[in-house]
Amino acid sequence: MHRILFLAHRVPWPADRGDKIRSHHILRRLLELGEVHLACMADTSAERDAEHPMRRQLASFFAAVRTKPQWRAGVEAVMSCKPVSLTAFYDSALAAHVDGLVARGEIDTIFVFSGQMAQYVPPNFAGRLIIDFVDVDSAKFESYAKVASGPMAWVNAREGRMLSRFEHDMARRSETSLLVSEAEAELFRRRSGLSSPKVEAMGNGIDLDFYQPQVSFSMADDAPLIVFTGQMDYRPNVEAVASFTHEAMPQILTQYPKTRFAIVGRAPTAAVQKLHGVHNTEVIGAVDDVRDWLSKADIVVAPLRIARGIQNKVLEAMAMAKPVVASTAASEGLRVTDGSDLLVAQDPAQEAAHVLSLLNDRRFAAQMGHAARQTTERLYSWSSQLALLGSLFPEPCLAEAAE
Repeated sequence: MHRILFLAHRVPWPADRGDKIRSHHILRRLLELGEVHLACMADTSAERDAEHPMRRQLASFFAAVRTKPQWRAGVEAVMSCKPVSLTAFYDSALAAHVDGLVARGEIDTIFVFSGQMAQYVPPNFAGRLIIDFVDVDSAKFESYAKVASGPMAWVNAREGRMLSRFEHDMARRSETSLLVSEAEAELFRRRSGLSSPKVEAMGNGIDLDFYQPQVSFSMADDAPLIVFTGQMDYRPNVEAVASFTHEAMPQILTQYPKTRFAIVGRAPTAAVQKLHGVHNTEVIGAVDDVRDWLSKADIVVAPLRIARGIQNKVLEAMAMAKPVVASTAASEGLRVTDGSDLLVAQDPAQEAAHVLSLLNDRRFAAQMGHAARQTTERLYSWSSQLALLGSLFPEPCLAEAAE
């Protein structure tokens, strides 16, 4: 049986946010392929100590709680000439635990989830290394640098430059580097100089049983509900809802003055909270089940200006047969047809125009939602998206797992 160390930047349960959804399903598949040791970071001690059925299937479990403030991570990055993305997720106890597992010969494959965790791979590790970078994070910081000014432009440019160097070094060392979409994989190939099979795309899926079309509880026709879902302390999400509130909603309200725009997601920042009441925007915050709001939505929007990879929020809405208006960035990694599965908008003005076209033609909106559900069923089951994982492990391991 294959002996796998799974390194993750967050505990992979509960699967309640984009990165944890992907790591959760990858870990579930790895448990079918061999004996798995999990070493990860935890955002809180409660998260570290929480029981979960998957935890009982592990050969071992170690989680270090992130307590390092961002300012300290920044100082360490400058002093060590490393990216902040690495110093923010470094813990000496976690590093010692990983070194011990490898030194005792308990690991023959290390699977890294999220690039910053590659720093824990011991220099002398001679086994198989697979890195799921998910997105090209260095490109994200380069994008931030282009729109920033003053010191933040320098900070983001430095992060992009140094993180890119680290990504490329680790990718050359790994047997396979995974990215969440073919667009991200091709970008990584161009930037790193590596090609297939060293760099491959492995997409995200959607739990089609969990995200089912439900009976709609939408507002009356003259008071439509538009919904955005996401982690609301994540910069691209913050910028997305601010843009939609200030630039798209005024145009929508000229035709449908009672339209509500609901921002649903945990940890809304002060900037997000200030949007409450502006142009009929409502900041809902954390909810027990996002499906309650998706089921009520007339339209779901994903107006991200900077986005990498595949947006789970879009797949969730599509799986629930909701018409979606997404920015070019938010839709880039999806295998969808603009105008049939969803509507792609180039800017806030077009987002508003697309929303109005759906509100003005409810039959077209319903047809789009139906097509979206069919597309997720055809292309985005987790079993089909993670099929590549089996080929990354030798046949004997697969045969043993089937016995």
